[in-house]
Amino acid sequence: MTTRLPAAVLWDMDGTLVDTEPYWIAAETELVESFGGTWTHDDALQLVGTGLWESAAVFQRYGVELDADTIVATLTQRVREQLAEFGVPWRPGARELLGALREADVPTALVTMSVRSMAQDVVDAIPFPAFDLLVTGDEVGEPKPHPEPYLTAAKSLGVAIGDCVAFEDSPAGLTSAATAGAVTIGVPNILALDDAPHHLLWPTLDGRTADDVAAAFAGVRA
Repeated sequence: MTTRLPAAVLWDMDGTLVDTEPYWIAAETELVESFGGTWTHDDALQLVGTGLWESAAVFQRYGVELDADTIVATLTQRVREQLAEFGVPWRPGARELLGALREADVPTALVTMSVRSMAQDVVDAIPFPAFDLLVTGDEVGEPKPHPEPYLTAAKSLGVAIGDCVAFEDSPAGLTSAATAGAVTIGVPNILALDDAPHHLLWPTLDGRTADDVAAAFAGVRA
């Protein structure tokens, strides 16, 4: 390889590595409707990429009469149940690119606002040692779009955040990564990313290689 790879690649999970957003929307709809409320697709889109405890306050405003911790636990359990029942829905090319980066000895971290138990379910379904580190929503003081999750990942890996590439699918996630100082690559899923902070937008990860990541990193940091 003639182009230098980044010091680490940092991955969002829901919507970027795995297409679990439909699982979350189904869980949210069940929860709100169980308290007699209505939860629309547009309502759900407003929460994509944000912290679970911040989202809990929204559900309380929609009539869910539970404390925040119980809301988070309830939603997480329902998503985990769907993962067990229907399997892990990988985004196109994501697992293959992750594997290629690992073969190239690039350190990787999963930076997700899901809780560790659910993130571990996904990681355990990957048939190779995929991540050096998990940064999860129940272990950070400030969720995305705050830069803390990505700064925490870089610091824990012992690399400069400016030498990292971050893959994200949401405006909140891209804001978090970009504000932290990473090279940000948006991979749109259910939200448009044109107005979100990013260095590059890739329509898909399908067919992408470690060389593509190196070239993207070099193009931004040249």
